[in-house]
Amino acid sequence: MSNQTLQVLLSTYNGEKYIAQQLDSIFAQTHTDLKILIRDDGSQDTTVSIVQRYMDNHPGQIELIAGDNIGVVRSFWSLMQQADLEAAYFCFCDQDDVWMCDKTTRAIEQLHHLEMQSESKLEHGAIIPAMVFTATQLTDEALMPTAIWPGMPARPPSFYNALFQNIAVGATISINRSALQLLNSVSVHTPHILMHDWWIYLTISCFGSLSFDSKPSIYYRQHTNNAVGGEATLLQKFKKKLSSFSKHQNHKLLVAQAKEFNKLYGDHITDKQMLEQLHAFIAPRERITERIRYLKKCRLYRQSIVENHLFRLLIMIGYI
Repeated sequence: MSNQTLQVLLSTYNGEKYIAQQLDSIFAQTHTDLKILIRDDGSQDTTVSIVQRYMDNHPGQIELIAGDNIGVVRSFWSLMQQADLEAAYFCFCDQDDVWMCDKTTRAIEQLHHLEMQSESKLEHGAIIPAMVFTATQLTDEALMPTAIWPGMPARPPSFYNALFQNIAVGATISINRSALQLLNSVSVHTPHILMHDWWIYLTISCFGSLSFDSKPSIYYRQHTNNAVGGEATLLQKFKKKLSSFSKHQNHKLLVAQAKEFNKLYGDHITDKQMLEQLHAFIAPRERITERIRYLKKCRLYRQSIVENHLFRLLIMIGYI
């Protein structure tokens, strides 16, 4: 590999409590050819002044964009659009986690492996869009380890999963330049998508190559604003998923996101089955017979039996 420069895309907002630990962990990486692009989303605390102190201590390695408060999705979109295309690889980063020291080294090795695997399939020396994402080491607020999450997917990450479910934790995602260029090649209406990491998973699973690494790459700090809960029984899991799905109106955004993807990328999808499944998913299903017919042909899936049953039920009752 020649160019191994990696750019970290970090969005901050009122992150004074943890941002220094995150930046320290980035500068402690075994891969040292990296730089950081930070977009602050209108913080009202001392986040910006902390970042500026790190800029003084690491001249030329950090660029800060002091922005207005536009929310996490649009903030990460702005980071992607303003990323340095001279870099070969890009990692997404949250402000309150801590990276394991080999995170970027492993990401680059895995991305390069995906590129090499697909090299013979592409013409004119093109590089396939590639993405890797990993499990996380859940911790409490003081970074004491609690559990590894998520586990190995029951079924392979794919476009047929991505239409229904996001399994890529955004703070673990790394992509290559081709993936970033693909993501930036369209103008996305962000209110129609659920999260930036879901859209990345959807896009790269359709047009590129991706892999999941079950070895954690970050200490994923759990606190009031981002707790990942566990449920002991199947009934508890079912109730929690249904409650969350209803609360966040995901039944509307799931289809809206798929429609946005079809509008922007549909004409470029060459895999006939992918295109058929996408069109079938976004088609109206007013009558019960249409829903039954759709479910018989549907190849989309989530990663657990409980969630698959839930989604089939929601489709049957016309909720999706």
